[in-house]
Amino acid sequence: MCKRQDKKTNNFYFIGIGGIGMSNLARYFLAKGKKVAGYDRVESELTKQLNQEGIEIHYEDNVDLIPPAFKDKTQTLVVWTPAVPNDHSELTFFRENGFNLMKRAQVLGEITRSTRGLCVAGTHGKTTVSSMIAHLLKQSKIDCNAFLGGILKNYDSNLLLSDTSDLTVIEADEYDRSFHWLSPYMAVITSVSPDHLDIYGTEAAYKESFSYFASLIEENGVLLLEAGVDIPLNLKAGVKVFRYAEDLKPLKNLKKAFHATNIRTTNGTITFDLVTPERTIPNIQLGVPVKINILNGIAAMAIASLNGVSDDELRAGMASFQGAKRRFDFHIKRDDLVLIDDYAHHPDELRESITSVRQLYPDKKLTVIFQPHLYSRTRDFYKGFAESLSLADEVILIPIYPAREEPIPGISSQTILDEVRSPEKRLLSKTELLEHVQKNKYEALLVAGAGDIELLVEPIKKILNG
Repeated sequence: MCKRQDKKTNNFYFIGIGGIGMSNLARYFLAKGKKVAGYDRVESELTKQLNQEGIEIHYEDNVDLIPPAFKDKTQTLVVWTPAVPNDHSELTFFRENGFNLMKRAQVLGEITRSTRGLCVAGTHGKTTVSSMIAHLLKQSKIDCNAFLGGILKNYDSNLLLSDTSDLTVIEADEYDRSFHWLSPYMAVITSVSPDHLDIYGTEAAYKESFSYFASLIEENGVLLLEAGVDIPLNLKAGVKVFRYAEDLKPLKNLKKAFHATNIRTTNGTITFDLVTPERTIPNIQLGVPVKINILNGIAAMAIASLNGVSDDELRAGMASFQGAKRRFDFHIKRDDLVLIDDYAHHPDELRESITSVRQLYPDKKLTVIFQPHLYSRTRDFYKGFAESLSLADEVILIPIYPAREEPIPGISSQTILDEVRSPEKRLLSKTELLEHVQKNKYEALLVAGAGDIELLVEPIKKILNG
């Protein structure tokens, strides 16, 4: 229970409960014995699971559908996400009637102030790194709590709880400056490639938000920075700064650094030695053998080792890590056909994803199906998306997933497609896409995007398994 919450608060109502970050908080309060209910725009597999766990959810913005117990403002805390529009009628009802409302990030902030928060921020990589840290700690003698931005396959959940540990792993979201509510004990910044320019306006403002996040680290805490992250630092007293990279070269012989050496890729496995400031830990094998997970794994093992996880526990944890759903998620893995689903929604993430498939399957024709996420992100980065997509042999785009946004004149998936240089490229509706998959054969098929494209993965899989 958060410190600032009245002990008499028994009801927690979530507006946007189906979001990955909202759902883990809903599960958290349910586990604490509280009554939980909420609204979301659409039903999903996640909301179905929440309902089965005992959370009442409806899908129409209608004040009359709010359960009566949650209309008692003396007993209810309302948690909402910035993705919900300000004119949402239920949100308006709670505001106008004097309910206690908190953004999701504020609630997480309270949790970091009552525990030791291990917070992972960055334009990309934060879901995988935070999931790895959580798994490494959970399967070790240290243990942890975790609020994750993905469903961790090892536990089939985005929430991990502990009766013995006060460490809490949190994926720190930079959207709407949400991570500024946190109070980290240790923090990781994986990257600061510009994103969310609809919120920040400029690249400089975006990077400044990460500088401010770093300034929130508690005294005598730890900041772990990827070697390429270049931001001003104004840290509290005693905060130790470490750097990490895939290899030694970008670290410029820094003593407080973590990197890999002796990287071996054989028969679909990736193994390497981890070099820490004190020692070298040999024979780390990746449970999810994708090249980018070398870098992600170095960050995760750095934080885990700084919190007392042993070398043997690091090896066992990395080998048994199954990854988060929709993070380079294999759905078909045969000699003749591979189907992978990935959340990639930023040009850098998309490039890493496509490059990883290329490295794993250099002799296969690579087809990428991509759904752009947000009109503003498409407007700001369409050339970057096209550059990344051009690494594929065939590119199929479907219309932009708008999420919270209204259309921007002149911006569509075609804007990206016009810049793509791949020999085969096309723009299809969702219905046309499934018809196209039915008529064609594939060798390596990557489905990518952060919108509702995930709903097409199972139909595509069914067609391909025919």
